[in-house]
Amino acid sequence: MLDRSVLVLNKSWTPIAITTVKRGFSLVFQDHAHIVHPETYEMHDFETWLGEYALPADATVPEGQVWARTATLQIRVPEVIVLGRYNGVPRRELAFNRRNIYRRDEFQCQYCAGRPGLKHLSIDHVLPVSKGGPTSWENCVVACVRCNTRKGNRTPEQANMPLLTKPSKPNWSDGVGVGERVPQSWSKFVRG
Repeated sequence: MLDRSVLVLNKSWTPIAITTVKRGFSLVFQDHAHIVHPETYEMHDFETWLGEYALPADATVPEGQVWARTATLQIRVPEVIVLGRYNGVPRRELAFNRRNIYRRDEFQCQYCAGRPGLKHLSIDHVLPVSKGGPTSWENCVVACVRCNTRKGNRTPEQANMPLLTKPSKPNWSDGVGVGERVPQSWSKFVRG
């Protein structure tokens, strides 16, 4: 429960990061941030949040909400927090790595549209490295092992294997929810 994602906004309500519930509660408890109510967008400090969204440990929690349990309480988990001081906007780039390529392409082979499972997926260079193709967002796609083997050291045109989608570099806000459902409370702040 404490490792769920919390969207972090800067002072001007621009998304700048994603953190865990545990870290989010810590920032709010230390008065570095406030919790944003997911429906009304009201801001709460730790005490007012507890006053409205804490129940005894044995109480039944409302459906559709996520609650963290302590020895004596159940506390509604925040989905969005806003920092009290930081107003900068960091350079946001989604890391280029295997996991994010899989997530960008939704774990789907970009040649046959199959979803054979992680064990049977690989990364394919659209323009093979041997022909000068870079290892980049724009040249790498997810391919099942079967299609990657069939394509071999050829371009998709040479192998008569058209791509489902042209590979592109996702921006940070696109990447926030890549591969997972973006909570409704984040929709005003990020695309996803």
